[in-house]
Amino acid sequence: MSNIDSIESDRVKLKKEYKELIELAYNTQQTDCAFSDITEFKAIELLDKLNRLKFLSKEKLTPA
Repeated sequence: MSNIDSIESDRVKLKKEYKELIELAYNTQQTDCAFSDITEFKAIELLDKLNRLKFLSKEKLTPA
């Protein structure tokens, strides 16, 4: 498996986890604010990782 394929598979997995965390944070916002905030923070951290992987995949595609 090449590096780009590995990056893409990681992105897909993280994107799914990000969406689940955002949905959970939204659904618990009225019942448990602290849990919702923590979940949203974890989702934001995942989004940061996703953006880094997106940058890496674009960097690998452009010829030097």
